[in-house]
Amino acid sequence: MSKAPIIAGTMQTDPRSGGVKRSSGVNVLPAATEAWAEVRDDGNADVDWILIGYEGNSKTDMTLLEKGSGGLEAIANVLPPGVPVFGGVKLSSGKFVSFLYIDDGCPAMKRGRTLMYKNGVFNALEGCVGEIEMTPGLTEAEMGPVR
Repeated sequence: MSKAPIIAGTMQTDPRSGGVKRSSGVNVLPAATEAWAEVRDDGNADVDWILIGYEGNSKTDMTLLEKGSGGLEAIANVLPPGVPVFGGVKLSSGKFVSFLYIDDGCPAMKRGRTLMYKNGVFNALEGCVGEIEMTPGLTEAEMGPVR
């Protein structure tokens, strides 16, 4: 697997440039994509979810924050306060879903930047059937529809 970051595919059109498309600029680092490959590996029961977030003080680099097992219930109990995170989880049905969780205490500028990067990070989480709305303490029984 390549060690270069994935320059995620969210495209924006700048009307000042005559409609030239450019990338949103988010970089999903290899640690995150390698961990997602572990989640997708049916032979690996040790990892069935990952959390991805900003690396240190970076405004563009997304890296693996945490990974583990226990499904949706486990990941819903480790969501960090005040920090936006992306994640992916394997449900008990065997399907993979992604999510974006932004705590109410997250600063407005970071919230906006994170929303701009959403599609780019989700593009790196290959194989997901859709997105769920994540909340602390969520269970599969309480989970809403997959969008």
